[in-house]
Amino acid sequence: MSDAAELVRRTQEFLAAHPPASTAAEAFLEARFDAGLAWVHYPEGLGGLGAPRALQAVVDAELEAAGAPPAVGPSLNGIGLGMAAPTILAFGTEEQKRRFLRPLWLGQEIWCQLFSEPGAGSDLAALGTRAVRDGEDWIVTGQKVWTSGAHNARFAILIARTDPDLPKHRGITYFVCDMTDPGVEVRPLRQITGEAEFNEVFLTEVRIPDAHRLGEVGEGWKVAQTTLMNERVAIGGARLPREGGMIGPIAATWRERPELRTRDLHQRLVELWVEAEVARLTGERLRQQLVAGHPGPEGSGMKLTFARLAQQISGLEVELQGEEGLLYDDWTMRRPETVDFLGREAGYRYLRAKGNSIEGGTSEVLLNIVAERVLGLPSEPRTDKDIAWKDLSR
Repeated sequence: MSDAAELVRRTQEFLAAHPPASTAAEAFLEARFDAGLAWVHYPEGLGGLGAPRALQAVVDAELEAAGAPPAVGPSLNGIGLGMAAPTILAFGTEEQKRRFLRPLWLGQEIWCQLFSEPGAGSDLAALGTRAVRDGEDWIVTGQKVWTSGAHNARFAILIARTDPDLPKHRGITYFVCDMTDPGVEVRPLRQITGEAEFNEVFLTEVRIPDAHRLGEVGEGWKVAQTTLMNERVAIGGARLPREGGMIGPIAATWRERPELRTRDLHQRLVELWVEAEVARLTGERLRQQLVAGHPGPEGSGMKLTFARLAQQISGLEVELQGEEGLLYDDWTMRRPETVDFLGREAGYRYLRAKGNSIEGGTSEVLLNIVAERVLGLPSEPRTDKDIAWKDLSR
């Protein structure tokens, strides 16, 4: 389906059969998925209609105008929606797609990402978590770190080393891990904000069925690239209105508090406002590219820009507010379900933004990706590229 008018007609027919005012929210969303109006670019039977991605906005506008209940958003299941779902769609079996995608979109099952390790963050391919075949299962042992939302998650996307005799980018396999299985232990990591949205996860002889493997054995790095590219788009390329995101609160403060204004701060704010608007419009172009296929390395550039602007804007906001900008009313240890940048104080935004240049790929690694894959510059020497993982110094 590629016709917007036909999609509007189908949405209106759906609304007539499921009036939002008299249909329970959960039942409405379940019916929406089954009608193919969840993510229209997905195949029929998997929440979509095989339509262009751009037409999702047409459906969303019709549903919003009718007062339909909102779908579970990225703030609650960002890893599931932005990373796990497109990877399952690209590499999962039909059985896996039908098992995981519906409850994922409905928010009935929350997902997390078991990629980074204490010794394999920026150099993710050096990971050491082992998966050993045992009949129809894999026995997984290792440690993962910086796992957002693991304390709320039912499932995780996991990469583990299945053949240590191969070079580090090979011999990795991609799995779906049930976070409720025996041997999975989640521990909180307290952050500079006082919260613990991140975790470290210990895997001790966790038994994962081979039916929960995504892609071929030993091709986990290839599968993981789909996840990572989608992750950077999800973090840095969210759809925003003008003055959406971090620039919104400081622009509002500037208008409402004229006593805080200075000529120097005005010039810096205008420059950041322009950069934020350029980034927003660039994100729109990037999403248009996604209509034609999978995300590419351009998403790394968007994520780089997002991290830099978030840190610069939040720093300027604290400076603008002076002593008030240092106030932060809740340092208690909390386990939040979401990261609430805009509903908190300037001090919180300033502290939390420090993580933006680390999570989802460090800025240093993303600079290399942009240099090599976008600008076509020569690659950095990689002396360990063809050495077996077991022979690498660690």
